[in-house]
Amino acid sequence: MLKNIVRFYVQGFANMTLGKTLWKIIFIKLLVIFIVLKYFIYGDSIRDIGGAKERSEYVLGNLTKDSNALETQAVPTLESHTLK
Repeated sequence: MLKNIVRFYVQGFANMTLGKTLWKIIFIKLLVIFIVLKYFIYGDSIRDIGGAKERSEYVLGNLTKDSNALETQAVPTLESHTLK
């Protein structure tokens, strides 16, 4: 049964004409997006940080940084937005 499923998809991709071009475009777009994300968004790698303890502290600090900011952030009330 698994063999039939694999054969079905292999034959489907082999018989595509326009679909092959579209899949190539999708693959190229994904590749470009991941390259841009890697170099411009995620700049510093965790491998650049010292030993295991420093890495774990860095990760823990980044994971808890946003949650601490949310706890201390004031929540707006609806009173200031009521009609008079």
